[in-house]
Amino acid sequence: MAGVSLGFLWLAGIRDLQWRRRRFVIAVFGTALVFALTILLSGFLESFSLEVNRTLSSVGAQGYVVPEGRKGPFTSPLPFAADTVDRVAQVPGIRRADPLISLLQVIDRDEEPDIYMIGHRVGERGALGVPRHAAGQAISGPGEAVVDTALGIDIGESFRIGEVALKVVGTVSGQTVLGGRPNVYLALQDAQAIVFRGLPAVTSIAVLGVPESLPPGLVYVSRDAAGDDLRRPLADVTKSIGLFRMLLWIVAGAIVGSVVYLSAIERVRDFAVFKATGTSTRDLLAALAMQAIVLSLVASIVAVALAYLLAPLFPAEVSFPAPLVAFLPIVAVAVGLLASIAGLRRAVSVDPALAFGGR
Repeated sequence: MAGVSLGFLWLAGIRDLQWRRRRFVIAVFGTALVFALTILLSGFLESFSLEVNRTLSSVGAQGYVVPEGRKGPFTSPLPFAADTVDRVAQVPGIRRADPLISLLQVIDRDEEPDIYMIGHRVGERGALGVPRHAAGQAISGPGEAVVDTALGIDIGESFRIGEVALKVVGTVSGQTVLGGRPNVYLALQDAQAIVFRGLPAVTSIAVLGVPESLPPGLVYVSRDAAGDDLRRPLADVTKSIGLFRMLLWIVAGAIVGSVVYLSAIERVRDFAVFKATGTSTRDLLAALAMQAIVLSLVASIVAVALAYLLAPLFPAEVSFPAPLVAFLPIVAVAVGLLASIAGLRRAVSVDPALAFGGR
């Protein structure tokens, strides 16, 4: 006996979705919301890496020289004498060396008090640490600052870090660290006044080139290692977000799987008829899996739209790389198919005798 064609089975599946469209719509939006949250979390993780890369690019260093025992130049400040810079500049392999002071600070604003301060040399052409592509003008001396636009302070306005008053002369965009803390660039003298009461000390030395050797007590940190140092405070947050994202994929799979399983239970007699007429198990499984594919694909498309709508509501930057958005439908279909296994097994186990009133 010839079985029912695969095309007819797919048509029957589509008609079943139309018949149960209310359930389908609810499942689509429920799954889409979970997918959207997954995209947003992935966007947060991506933004952490982007802000580190942007900050490193703005400094422009190939590597950093720091005291022994430090994890890197950004998260474990340990001061040392500023005249060490001149000694490092004479080391074979070093083409340029500039002092930096970089650490978290608080400004006199209630709206956005936490900032990441980077103090650098001013007045020297090509000095490392000077932010690139700033709107307005570069810092020409003490009392001036270039700030990220996320700080909400415009050119011409003033603010204070401790006892030091600073006037904004330029702005940059996208220069944040540690999950959205705006970067503030200022003259090295101002940073020394804020942190070291004016003493000639620095927290790291930005360099171009790789030193062949260094004076005792100093170590070289590559740009990649410096990036790891800047990401390190968010390591637990990153792991937590990754775990939460995995749980959301499980929730999405549970929604899709429950819809397919309920459909399989409610269509038991239909499956019995199909099997009694000689329909192959492979075609039957393909027709039922089609429901999971349709649901997952539609949900992934809606999820992308939801993610873009929800992203501006979050205070931190959310980045949506093209590969992430393009890869979502593939992952969604894989999750949907995996989740529909229980429903597929239920369809396979149907007794063809049910088509004739058997049990």
